[in-house]
Amino acid sequence: AQAVQRFATLEDLDRARCTIEEREEYEPHLREGTVVYGGVDYERVLRQAEEEADVIVWDGGNNDFPFFKTDVLIVVADPWRAGHERTYWPGSVNIRMADVVVINKVDTASFEDVQKLRRSIEELNPRAWVIEAASPILVEEPELVRGKRVLAIEDGPTVTHGEMPFGAAAVAARKWGATLVDPRPYAVNSIREAYEQYPHLGPVLPAMGYGDHQIQDLAETIRRVPCEAILIATPVDLRRLLELPRPATRVRYELQEIGHPTLEEVLRELL
Repeated sequence: AQAVQRFATLEDLDRARCTIEEREEYEPHLREGTVVYGGVDYERVLRQAEEEADVIVWDGGNNDFPFFKTDVLIVVADPWRAGHERTYWPGSVNIRMADVVVINKVDTASFEDVQKLRRSIEELNPRAWVIEAASPILVEEPELVRGKRVLAIEDGPTVTHGEMPFGAAAVAARKWGATLVDPRPYAVNSIREAYEQYPHLGPVLPAMGYGDHQIQDLAETIRRVPCEAILIATPVDLRRLLELPRPATRVRYELQEIGHPTLEEVLRELL
């Protein structure tokens, strides 16, 4: 059943019983009105997508390589994790193949880390176009969290094997004057084990849900945390999946290019 999958609505994800981690990949595209294909039979996935689309965007450079020959290969590099572009697989290969590298989060990362990353890109792939961009953080309902004691729920892969101690929810909490409630003392079962496996994790909750049992552990951990509000920074709208015990709002990034070239200018040049 997973040889070729087509998702056009959030309800399609429900019917396919997608995990939280799968939803993190798919939901942002679906919310923009984009049809998403997935599956393990790459040839069939591509052929079916070609029948429907004029433009095909392969997404997933932190996990794999494109399974078709691209006209333009764009890689996003995070200055908060400068150095990972050399040491992580397959990102270390994708950045060497890239036509365009976007350095994001330049508004929150240090100047030193942004410059370190730029020098590394120039060494690894001197032919690539490099674009710098801010990643302004937006909160849907800031009044829910301003000055409150909040639980920050972060994108799971970012703060576990991605090695970040915190993510956008913690940054948003600071920006809106909220106080983080440390979820670690309240974690149960597989969530408690995640904190033991990833000791770098700060006072945030990774949105982990690799199956029904772990989703239940996540829900129980959330229920136990004595907060006034919940900030959700995973791309998944957990309000659709879980009964949350406190008012909750979502956090997201936008891409805001700084200076030239812009992504549009580069694409016009390359295509």
